[in-house]
Amino acid sequence: MELKKQFSDKALEDFKLIDQAVNEGDEQAYAMLMDRYKRPVYHMVLKMVRNVDDAEDLTIEAFAKSFKNLHKFKKDFTFSTWLFRIATNNAIDFIRKKRLNTMSIDTSFTDDNGDAVGFDVEDQNLNPQEVAIKSQKIELIQMFVTKLPAKYQRLVKLRYFDELSYDEIAAELDAPLGTVKAQLHRARELMYDLVKNKKEHI
Repeated sequence: MELKKQFSDKALEDFKLIDQAVNEGDEQAYAMLMDRYKRPVYHMVLKMVRNVDDAEDLTIEAFAKSFKNLHKFKKDFTFSTWLFRIATNNAIDFIRKKRLNTMSIDTSFTDDNGDAVGFDVEDQNLNPQEVAIKSQKIELIQMFVTKLPAKYQRLVKLRYFDELSYDEIAAELDAPLGTVKAQLHRARELMYDLVKNKKEHI
């Protein structure tokens, strides 16, 4: 008990919410934890990936991972420290995967200034780390996709499983880009609600 004295009141409140969530399956406790940290996690991830849509996706994933593993949380650190570490690692994996999609090839070609010029060749083969990241992501989203209304399921599959861009999804569905963006935003909101309600979905 002495250990707890070093934590702030907010951290102690978080510990109480975690106990309620894990031991009692209290959906309101999950919701309160998400409401407390959704915005700061999103802003931190946004600084890392610099893309609003990717930041939204990664924020959902961070909460899904943390809530799935909440029973493993040890009160050696604050919940926020633990959650931010999960969110950061998830974002780093995402950034690394994006970079791995193009393999830099060293060449002896030089431009008019005598500077070496490299070129990128798309690497279609996933390495073992990428396969692990992708399968983890798909497993995570599969927890939610069947719970979504039918009209959102295909959108979410194209975005998360097939990893299509918004433009590619619009072309695939022959739908206006604005409609695709609006519906995916709504699908994300519904997925946030599902993340909050852990006990029935994991």
